[in-house]
Amino acid sequence: MTTPPAGLRERKKQATREALREAALRLALERGPDRLRVEDIAEAAGVSPRTYNNYFGSREQAIVSAVTADREARIAAAVAARPAGVRLADAVTEAVVEQYTDTGERDHRALLLITTRTALRDAFLDATVGIEPPLTAVIAQRIGDTGEHTAHVLAASVAAAVRIALEGWLRPAGAEGADGADGADGADGADGADGADGSLGAGGLVVPSGSLPDQLRAVLAPLAPAFDAVER
Repeated sequence: MTTPPAGLRERKKQATREALREAALRLALERGPDRLRVEDIAEAAGVSPRTYNNYFGSREQAIVSAVTADREARIAAAVAARPAGVRLADAVTEAVVEQYTDTGERDHRALLLITTRTALRDAFLDATVGIEPPLTAVIAQRIGDTGEHTAHVLAASVAAAVRIALEGWLRPAGAEGADGADGADGADGADGADGADGSLGAGGLVVPSGSLPDQLRAVLAPLAPAFDAVER
């Protein structure tokens, strides 16, 4: 038997990952995350539970992946696409803001679901670490001889800043211990809650607090001098 080309193997793996994360989100929205089993996700995607475990460590990771999929690569691509004359700090900030706030209807529903469960929120926050590898490569290319270590530190700092912004947005003061909504029911009653002051909504839903673009810009601002220094 001949071995399939690496490109074909990678495409098959990517297709499997996409099928799993799409099935996880669809079923979570339909049933609620507490009523969802790994076996259900695997069956809906047409693979075995063992195959599922090769891609995701938990149902929460799979659900969140449907929202965050390819975001890290899109951030790096957006930075790379900025003209050379654009300040690097500005390019990174605008790329992050754009990719974290330009969501469609399905992603909006998914984010409402994520706010109902600590495990989902934690998985969403943990996903920010994925920003580092592609952004490191883009920054290293942009700053040239400064070196990969500097680029890696800057990219890691961006990932940490994004996590801090999201924590402030998803876990406003007084929101601890917010879990308690069964399944996705708490999310259904959250529409119209935008602009709330970071309190708890119906069913224990954590209502996002304030403007996410403003929070992202605020946490990334202290990194600007470091970006400026390496550009010089």
